[in-house]
Amino acid sequence: ICCKGEIKDPELELYTIDIRTYLRYFNKIVVMDEVAEVQRKDLKILIAEDDEISGMLLSIAVRAFSQQVLKASNGIETVEICRNSPDIDFVLMDIKMPEMDGYEATRQIRKFNKDVIIIAQTAYALSGDREKALAAGCNEYIAKPIFQASLTSLMERFVVRQGDRWVHNVI
Repeated sequence: ICCKGEIKDPELELYTIDIRTYLRYFNKIVVMDEVAEVQRKDLKILIAEDDEISGMLLSIAVRAFSQQVLKASNGIETVEICRNSPDIDFVLMDIKMPEMDGYEATRQIRKFNKDVIIIAQTAYALSGDREKALAAGCNEYIAKPIFQASLTSLMERFVVRQGDRWVHNVI
């Protein structure tokens, strides 16, 4: 995401978007979801993301599911937060992080927590990345840019509503 005016090549400008416009659009989607699903906010989610804007957008995207959103900016921090908070329901794991990448962080987490749902997310969607993420221990994979509807649909594959709370779905 680039702010308008930063790119000199007019052909590339087709791929830029003003961040305020994107956030206004993104917030409208989340707000509509919150009105329809006001009971959803009981999951604990860790966002492992080294890019501040991407982390902020993911935080907005998961608001309908959780009031407890933790953040980590590198793989080592992600592993430590998971170790210290075994009640985390979801980890949105960026693959390209400093100090320890998302694949290795996932392998480390799986040594002590087999139940947490880990969704790999990356902007570098290449052939074989999904398989590599699954082999490392991720439950699923999503490519950036991540859209609200896609993330919601993916998360709802792993949790189901029972009464007033979400529970892990047996897949």
